[in-house]
Amino acid sequence: MTAGAAAPPVPPPAPPARATSWWRAERLLPHGLRAVTCIPLAVLAFILVALTWKALPAIRYNGFGFFTRTRWFPGAFYSPLVTTNGITHPPLASYGALPLIVGTLVSSVIALVLAVPVGVGTALVVVEKLPPRVSNVVGFCLEVLAGVPSVVFGLWGIFTLGPFLAHHVAPIWADHIPDVPVLRFFKGPTGNGEGLFTVGVVLAVMILPIIAATTRDLLRQVPRATVEGAVALGMTDAEAVGAVTLPWIRSGIIGAAVLGLGRALGETIAVAMVGGVLLGSNIHSFYGAMTTIAATIVSQLDAALGDVSGLAVATLAELGLVLLVITLLANVGARLLVRRVSGTALPVGRGV
Repeated sequence: MTAGAAAPPVPPPAPPARATSWWRAERLLPHGLRAVTCIPLAVLAFILVALTWKALPAIRYNGFGFFTRTRWFPGAFYSPLVTTNGITHPPLASYGALPLIVGTLVSSVIALVLAVPVGVGTALVVVEKLPPRVSNVVGFCLEVLAGVPSVVFGLWGIFTLGPFLAHHVAPIWADHIPDVPVLRFFKGPTGNGEGLFTVGVVLAVMILPIIAATTRDLLRQVPRATVEGAVALGMTDAEAVGAVTLPWIRSGIIGAAVLGLGRALGETIAVAMVGGVLLGSNIHSFYGAMTTIAATIVSQLDAALGDVSGLAVATLAELGLVLLVITLLANVGARLLVRRVSGTALPVGRGV
């Protein structure tokens, strides 16, 4: 090397192996998180595909009449199998899901109508009016009530709530409603407490803690300065609740109602115990026997396994597919409603 020539640049020292591994982990972390976020969607898609595949024979055999027929008869299991439209099945097999779909929707609507006002009112009282110690006790009771097993609610409905409603509550209005076609659904014998009315009340009690606890947490996030400012301007407490508090959390209340609706749509044991139904019956009275899709699946699965053709199990899979579609439609409708009333989606994902 001649004098005055520039020295070659010295390469930077190689990073330690541990730093290199952390660098690679940081580069891979976003891709891993994206993959993890796809897991719920993949599970939902897998369930949808599995139910559809299992229900294909029933879909081909039952056709669109599955949604309009009211008769549910799995056929003569001990007779030779016959074939219709390429589907092997017991003779005289006929399945109709109309009463099950109607029972699922009507009982869930009754539960929401009863539970949402009571749940929101309970949350308002707990947050706004009760002392902190009493509020904590009531909140603890709500959380305990949410964890009570379904079979306990079913036993309570059969032995206590159902007879009380049938003998002491329903006759108050059932005997005095005018005999007009619109109100005829609410007339008639109240029975011994097994039927649609009792199921709706039991479901309302089951979803009440979910709605009340969620609304309570939402109310605690409302800025106190906003509410106190409304009161300082001359509003009463009730006017401040209607003008400030409830509009502030209305999208969250819709979300809480959807959570309760999901619980009501999928409830099985309590409905199966309290519904008092014979499969294939139709709902003609507010107090009549009924059943739901979920209760039918859990009560008929054991008998369906005796069908060597597999049609009965495939029909239950088709029922599960219908229930899944109803749940998805309810959630999508709730998201659209939230966007309409607040302009934003629910705080879960990006919305529809």
